[in-house]
Amino acid sequence: MPDMTLLVAMVAMVAVIGAFAGVLAGLLGVGGGIVLVPAFYYAFQTLGYDGPQLMQVCLATSLATIVITSVRSVLSHNKKGAVDWEILKGWAPGIAAGAVLGMLTAASLRSSTLQALFGILGILVGAYLGLGRSHWRLGEAMPKGLKRIVISPVVGFLSVLMGIGGGSFGVPLMTLYGTPIHRAVATAAGFGVIIAVPSVIGFLFMPVQDPPPFSVGAVNFVAFPLVIAMTLITAPIGVRLAHATDAARLKRIFAIFVTIVALNMLRKAMGW
Repeated sequence: MPDMTLLVAMVAMVAVIGAFAGVLAGLLGVGGGIVLVPAFYYAFQTLGYDGPQLMQVCLATSLATIVITSVRSVLSHNKKGAVDWEILKGWAPGIAAGAVLGMLTAASLRSSTLQALFGILGILVGAYLGLGRSHWRLGEAMPKGLKRIVISPVVGFLSVLMGIGGGSFGVPLMTLYGTPIHRAVATAAGFGVIIAVPSVIGFLFMPVQDPPPFSVGAVNFVAFPLVIAMTLITAPIGVRLAHATDAARLKRIFAIFVTIVALNMLRKAMGW
C-alpha cells in the first residue's frame, strides 16, 4: 500500500496537470499528450516514483486519456459534418499498424531513449507550430496508394513514441495536402482514436518495474481518470479564453512553450 501522504500529493499534482491540459486543449485545440507526457514525468519523478520504465508509464497514461478525449471530440465534430470519413477510413489501417509498432518499440526502449525521442520530435512540432504557414502545400489532395502505405504507419508510430493523439502530426499533414483546417482538426480526432486504442491495449499488458501506485501494466489509474475529469471541467474555460485572445499570438506562445519543454526533456535524456 502506498504512503497516503505521497498518494494525496500525487492526486493533487495530477489534478493540476489535468486542469492545465484542459485549458490548453480548449484554448489552442491541441491534444493533451504533448503537455501530459512531460508533466506526468516530472510529477512522478518528484514524488519519488522514478522507475526504469517511467517514460513508458507517462506515454501509456497519456494515450489512455486520448482514447476518451478523441472519441468525444470526433463524435462532436461528426455532428457538425466536419469529419472526412474517406480520409479516416483510408488511413486507419496504416496508422493502427504504426501505433502497434510504436507501442512494441516503446516497450523495448530505455526511458532515457524515449526522453530523447520526445525531445527531438517535440522540437520539430514546436518549430512547425511557430514557423509553419497556412499556405504551405505538398499537394492538393491526401496521398493514396504507395505514398499512403508509407506515410500512414509513420504517423501512428511517431505519435505513440510521443504519447500524443492525431493532432500534432495529422493536422499539419492534412493541411499540407490541401485539407481545410477545421476538417483536418476534426479528422485528426479520429486519428487519435486509431492511435490510442491499440497502443493502450498493448501497454496494459506490458510488465513494468517499480511503477507508480495503482498502475495496470504501464497505465496509471490514478492519473488517467483524474485527468479526464479535470479536462472536462477546464476545457470550456480555454474555449472562452480562445474567443477573447489573438489566435496567432497564442499559437506562437505555445510553440515556444513546447520547444522549451522538449529541450528540457532532451537535456534530461543526456544526463545534464
